[in-house]
Amino acid sequence: MSRRRPRASFAIGTVKVRAGHAREVGLPITRLVTGADVSLPVHVVHGRDDGPTVWINAAIHGDEVIGVEVIRRVLTKVSPKTIRGTLLAVPIVNVLGFMNGDRYLPDRRDLNRSFPGSARGSLAGRIANLLMTEVVAKCEVGIDMHTGSDRRSNLPQIRCDVDDPHTLDLARAFGAPVIFHAKLRDGSLRYAARERGARVLLFEGGEAWRFDEWAIEAGVRGVLRVLAHLGMIEPVEDEPPPLSLICRRSGWVRARRTGILQMEANLGQVVTDDERLGGLSDSFGRRLRLVRANRAGVVIGRTEAPLVNRGDALIHIAEIEQENETPGQAELAEPSE
Repeated sequence: MSRRRPRASFAIGTVKVRAGHAREVGLPITRLVTGADVSLPVHVVHGRDDGPTVWINAAIHGDEVIGVEVIRRVLTKVSPKTIRGTLLAVPIVNVLGFMNGDRYLPDRRDLNRSFPGSARGSLAGRIANLLMTEVVAKCEVGIDMHTGSDRRSNLPQIRCDVDDPHTLDLARAFGAPVIFHAKLRDGSLRYAARERGARVLLFEGGEAWRFDEWAIEAGVRGVLRVLAHLGMIEPVEDEPPPLSLICRRSGWVRARRTGILQMEANLGQVVTDDERLGGLSDSFGRRLRLVRANRAGVVIGRTEAPLVNRGDALIHIAEIEQENETPGQAELAEPSE
């Protein structure tokens, strides 16, 4: 009886990871003025059996820490001895921004507008090029983890190309409360990866510089569901993923006056047009104006700032194209407040 030929090692950077093994790899980025090297951390989980090659990344924006914790927890639940295929986990892409507590790189560039990058370009371009050549180019599917920015929190949601059936299948498998059809932006990781033939899910959930447990749990469960859907791991849940609301259009309710905000809208709340969602008052407590919905839909984002200026974005409402079986509140692990 002939023995099965072992799976080839996985090459990344100057390292080769044997089948059935996991390894942490540091891909060189730059050197600090102190002489210390800065590298892109990649955790390779290379299974014994053939299967898809998938990447998951977080902290393209340095202040978005929820995805870092999602990846940490996911890695505790997968083993190179049992996984089929290969998982590449990049917990911190914007290493310098992460260390400085800053959304952007030291030159103020937005890394998610710098893809596919260039090996001879700016610092942002070099990091983007490194991620594209060493990680994305070797994968068929990717999950890009994000959170709200600028004192905003987001409902756990998947942003993707809903019109691509295979991508939509992956998004449904993730099981987030909302699937939002998001157009591709030039310079984004999702755009560059799609040009290379990879299908990408962009996860949004929670607030920057916070470990919102309900968003972390939604992210962990979603990633594991996708890996199971691709046949890389055994399903971790007995029940199918919850149905998601499908949305294509959205808009922000903006402050009509400057004042102190009393927020009444919750993430995941399904609202009607002109429904009361909060109010604005002055420092003496006098009501200045009510905050009302400007469309019917589901609340997918909101500001967490108590003081707002006229024109500030307050509540993000997505119009529902396809209803869940139980509309009224998109499912959250924990309330948003």
